[in-house]
Amino acid sequence: MRITDIEVICLRVPKAGQPSEWGEDAVIVKVHTDAGFTGIGEADSSPAVIKACIETAQSNLYCYGLRELLIGESPLEIERLWNKMYWASNYMGRRGAGIHALSAIDIALWDIAGQFYGVPVHTLLGGKYRNKIRAYGTFIPDSEPQNNREIAAALVKQGFTSIKFGGGIFGDDPEVDYQIVRNVREAVGENIEVQIDLASKWRTPGHSAQMCKRLEAFNLNWVEEPVLADDLAGYARLSRKIQPKLAGGESLTTRYEFKAFLEQAEVDIIQPDITRCGGITEMKKIYDLAQLNGTQLIPHGFSTGILLAASVHFLAASEHGTLMEYSQSSSPLFTDLVSNPLLFKEGYVPVPDAPGLGIELNQDVIEKYKV
Repeated sequence: MRITDIEVICLRVPKAGQPSEWGEDAVIVKVHTDAGFTGIGEADSSPAVIKACIETAQSNLYCYGLRELLIGESPLEIERLWNKMYWASNYMGRRGAGIHALSAIDIALWDIAGQFYGVPVHTLLGGKYRNKIRAYGTFIPDSEPQNNREIAAALVKQGFTSIKFGGGIFGDDPEVDYQIVRNVREAVGENIEVQIDLASKWRTPGHSAQMCKRLEAFNLNWVEEPVLADDLAGYARLSRKIQPKLAGGESLTTRYEFKAFLEQAEVDIIQPDITRCGGITEMKKIYDLAQLNGTQLIPHGFSTGILLAASVHFLAASEHGTLMEYSQSSSPLFTDLVSNPLLFKEGYVPVPDAPGLGIELNQDVIEKYKV
């Protein structure tokens, strides 16, 4: 069995020139083979940049497009192909978008392998520890603080025992931040876990520490990405000062960046995104580093049902993979792109047992939003 083509499909809900928020665009990768198997992957990144990383022609020893490297290769030799892509694209890759593109292909290769052997990806990863995974619901808060009471209460009514919010205006104004957190906590009561995601908008460790102190009365479970992940010393100082757990790492790629983050930032939780960090192959290595460091790994995941499925298979096969993110996006790319989505029910997401990732794409959605 050989790889015959790598297809890149860019999707976008808003029209060109209109603003797009999280969940409203996506890039899908399909790896085709001569045996009839097609693997599906995605990268939660800039679709046009990912397409370029995959489709660009080779210009020198270290500037190969990923598609060119893989045509004619066996899709079952996943780790060898990961290393081949990493080495031959390292001028334009190594970190950032180059690894995001590699991640999408890697996920698709695991999907092919599962289909070929007739087993789910979690079996290939060593076997599942659980049949369902506890999930927390993530939403982008409304700009009117009091409106978030209804949003948060609705999540609890769905069965979520843990919720998180971030994005939008959150992080822009200290008083608005305080009022949003206050309204959410009052709406859900004391027994629901509440997390906040700043998307690095608090900028400095000093301001972050002040805000955490101000918000102590609301018993936050964790504070996520208060500053950029580059500020390792700032994370370490903050970790020693604040009451909630400190989380971060969704923008990091490869075991190399996570090794430094784990050893120097002193966070309680790392949050690699399986569609950015290097795919399933690299996620395994990052998980092992986290275990050696005594740090919890809770993946980032706010995109389509492809990312959701890949994360579920990985966590099912991880001994301590007990919590995952579940997007509350209303974008059709989350709700409808995968025609057999993994649906949240009574606090948990089920682990599928179909071969590969076990997902099917809705071609009508692809045609409607294809760029």
